[in-house]
Formats: sequence, C-alpha cells, structure tokens
Amino acid sequence: MSDTTARELLSRRDRLFGKKTPLFYEDPLHIVRGEGVWLYAADGRRYLDCYNNVAHVGHCDPTVVAAMTQQASTLNTHTRYLHENILDYGERLTATLDGSISMVIFVCTGSEANDQALRIARLHTGGQGVICTNLTYHGNTTAVAEISPHGEESNSPNVRTIPFPDSYRPLDGLEGKALSDAYIDKIKAAIQSFEDSGVGFAGMIVCPIFANEGLPNLPPEFMKKSVSAVHDAGGLFIADEVQAGFGRTGTMWGHEVAGIVPDIVTMGKPMGNGFPLGAVAASAELMQGFRDRVMYFNTFGGNPIAGAVGNAVLDVMERDKLMENARTTGAYLRDGLAALAARHPMIGEIRGHGLWLGIELVRDSNSLEPADTEARDIVNRMKERGILINRIGEHDNVLKLRPPMPFAREHADLVLENLDTVLGNR
Repeated sequence: MSDTTARELLSRRDRLFGKKTPLFYEDPLHIVRGEGVWLYAADGRRYLDCYNNVAHVGHCDPTVVAAMTQQASTLNTHTRYLHENILDYGERLTATLDGSISMVIFVCTGSEANDQALRIARLHTGGQGVICTNLTYHGNTTAVAEISPHGEESNSPNVRTIPFPDSYRPLDGLEGKALSDAYIDKIKAAIQSFEDSGVGFAGMIVCPIFANEGLPNLPPEFMKKSVSAVHDAGGLFIADEVQAGFGRTGTMWGHEVAGIVPDIVTMGKPMGNGFPLGAVAASAELMQGFRDRVMYFNTFGGNPIAGAVGNAVLDVMERDKLMENARTTGAYLRDGLAALAARHPMIGEIRGHGLWLGIELVRDSNSLEPADTEARDIVNRMKERGILINRIGEHDNVLKLRPPMPFAREHADLVLENLDTVLGNR
C-alpha cells in the first residue's frame, strides 16, 4: 500500500469515526487478509499475529467458515423459534463448566454478557453494590462502563474499586499470606461501605487471570479467599472469561487456573472466532430466578448461525488439541522468554498462563521503574519486523502476547529471535 493510500484511508477514518478512535501502532497497518496465525497487509507483507484472541482457532479457519456459510445459506432467525443448533451448543458449552453451572443466556458480545450478569446478581441479592479492580475493563455498555475504571475511581455509588492483586509491586510492600489478606481486607471494606451507605452488596466481578491489569502473579490463595469473602457477605462472584476462556490458559476456563468455582461466568470474543457471540452462564437457581422476573430477549443472541459457529470452534479446538497446544507451546515460549530475561535485564518478570503471556519491562530491577516508553518502542519495532504484539498493565509496560491458538513452536521461535534482537539493539 502506498503512503498516499494510507493517508487517504486515515483521513476518511478520522472523518467518520473521530481522530481519537484507537489504532494500533504509530504507523497503522492496512490488513486485507488473514489465515491461521498470519495477517496480510495491502502491500502483500505478512505479519505473525501474536495479539488477536478473537480469531481464536485461527484467522478464517476453514471449518468455522464452512459451518457459518452452510447455516447462513439455510436459515438464520432468532430464538423464539425452536432450533437444534443453539441447544446442541448450549449443552456442549455448559458441560465444560462445573456441574453447578447448567444454564445459559446467549448474547452477541462480552459487554452484553457482563451487563446481564450484573442484572442477575442484583436481582438475586437485592443489593446494587459491585466490586471490581481499579484497572479492569469489562465492556462498553453504560452499566459495565461503571465497572471499567481504567485506573480511576468509579464515580458510581454502586461501584467500589479495589487495588488489583500484585506480587511484583505489592500493596504496602507485603508478601505471601499477609499480602493476600491485605487485599482481602480491601474487599471486606468495600462490602462494608455498601452496607453503611444503604446500597447493599450484590457481588464482585474479575477477570480470573487479571488480563487488563497485566497478568500479575497473584498472592497465595487470593482468589479462594475472595470468593469466600463475597459469599460470606451474601454476594455473588462473577468470572469474566471474555479474555481468559476457551482453553487459552491451558485449561478451558481461567477460573480453573485460580482453583475456584464462580457463581456466574461470562464469555465472548474467542467463542465465535470473530462472529459476534457471547454468553452468560449460571446455576439453574440463578437463571430461573432471573427468567421469572425479567422477560429478556436478544434478537441476534443465540441465532442458528451462532450455534453453528460456536460448535465449529469447539470442534476445531478438540480436533487440533488446541488446549494441549496452549500448554505445551505456551511453556516452550515461556522458557524461551526466561532465557531472554537472563540476557536482557529490562525483562523484570514473565507472567501468565498457556498462550496468554505478559513480559513486564523495567528500567531498573531494584526500583522497578516501569519502562513504558521503551515498551511502546519495542511494540512498534516488533511490528516493523513482522511480529504483532501489544502492551498492557498499569503503566503500559507489560508486553502482551496472546496469539491465535494454532500458534506453534516455529512461531514462538520467530517471536523469541526478533524480541532478542530488538531488546539487544536498545
């Protein structure tokens, strides 16, 4: 693509969407095609996609495309008619969860799923108060924007934020059990403030791997203690699996890594491999109670194409053993990153699970000063070398690796080789 064409596209985009609409990279890419773990630009150059968890089983996977095409050429309508696809998918999906979670509502996005999860929790408990972390993101509807503070205090009387749990830059310099208990005290204080204000407590929502917070290594037993604190106060625990779910961590669900069973599970992004598909799952008690009080209907959620696509994604995951690949290739990549850390002191910590990894960059290993501008530069230089990554975390200094699930050792080697070169040239 010529510079002229790029400028024209950017000008049209700015006029239609606004100049502050987010774009990746200082020199934006014009992507025209995807296949597997690769994206192809208008100039013909290909890029290794190490960022995109929406194309979960690979860009334009043939099995998913075929299922979508076949169903689209046969029928697509809503769930006020009977249809096998979405029932088959719903039964298959809930079977991957704990036995206590047996019912599901289908929506189109993770934002919608989290929105309905809040309604279910508030109706069930009678309280309005919801706890989230201070650096999380749960979607973009009005309701879930209140629980997506991006480092700020929520201005909603129905929301309290707590510091996200982190063992690298720990609260008050604490360690181990003391650190875990300190974070739990923050949860208990938030619950008490809801009771004191008359708002009442509904529950707590977290991504179980704290993806937007930079994938921190958690204090011991933090998640189990969090669930206990929430339940002791009569609230519900919501696991937002929109980023962590569907095998990326090497387990089907991120909350399995944490060793907990949530009351409500929300999901989106990867489940449709790019087709708009989301869901909220919970126990029969919670779902029936919600249905008894709310006539909820979603025109597009749970349509026959969604069922066909969702089933096809699970088919590919099982056939190609993608969850096992997340474990083995993720471990291989993590070992390679550890070897890089031994040569490059800017790598302060390696975090994450399976094929969802973060690399904390620091300017000084003693002060832990975040290398934020350096991280931005590295992301752009990796893009110039044909590797697409990004950055996250409180200081935007955690390199973010989250490739499509068919990502293999040969691709990991490309990442490691290029990252080694980029870090070595600083």
